[in-house]
Amino acid sequence: MKTVEISAFAPAKINLTLHVTGRRADGYHLLDSLVVFADIGDELRLRPARGLTLQVSGPMADGVPRDDRNLALRAARAAGVLDVAISLKKHLPAAAGIGGGSSDAAAVLRALKEGWGVSVGDVAALGADLPVCMAARTTRMSGVGEIVTQVNGIPPLPAVLVNPGTAIPTPAVFAALQEQDGTPMDAIPAFADAESCACWLSAQRNDLEPPAIEIAPEIGDCLEMLLAQGALSARMSGSGATCFGLFASQSDAACAADALKLQQPNWWIQQTVLGA
Repeated sequence: MKTVEISAFAPAKINLTLHVTGRRADGYHLLDSLVVFADIGDELRLRPARGLTLQVSGPMADGVPRDDRNLALRAARAAGVLDVAISLKKHLPAAAGIGGGSSDAAAVLRALKEGWGVSVGDVAALGADLPVCMAARTTRMSGVGEIVTQVNGIPPLPAVLVNPGTAIPTPAVFAALQEQDGTPMDAIPAFADAESCACWLSAQRNDLEPPAIEIAPEIGDCLEMLLAQGALSARMSGSGATCFGLFASQSDAACAADALKLQQPNWWIQQTVLGA
């Protein structure tokens, strides 16, 4: 096995839709979700070392665990790699509904597989978002997250991501969910542009959005502010609290991001392109 220093990128995962379609006897919820990835994310570097270590830096490093609670460390350990030093530069907020930890773990596993030839095995054991984050492309995710199907026909979507700084535990959102047997998504068409995608999204759902707003009303504020800035569509991603707004152009998204940063200088606000 050749071991060299390698870099990896862990993009933000955005659930354009998230339909809860049932609940299994073991308590796990069945989902139907259209997932895209942003062009922003965390940065990782892996190098050969004596022992398994993790160093965390970056603007969103505060509160990120450095022990085995960290999915990047757990991913390396699960792959049987105990002689690697992982450097993680955090740009994505934690517990934000954009798969930060899962995307970090997937980036580690991809790097070990592609750079070092390591067999990564069953990634679903590390979390429901691991299979889709391993794919890191536009995907329809179903089952409890283990069924991932590549989706074509989604154009690059200019967007703004907004997080008010509220960490929301996913179990609390699912516990507050009233309707647990919703309908799945409609058939996903090929979209000509962001406008046609936003129009289709208006008939779809994130079933976790209402219970999340009950827990953190500021999520509703995020959605209203994005729409006020001209977003074609605004919705919460995952279990929150990050929200996204789709815009007709990157210049529109840039103007909206600048305006929102002036209104809420302490919020995490990022212009991005989804599905690029």
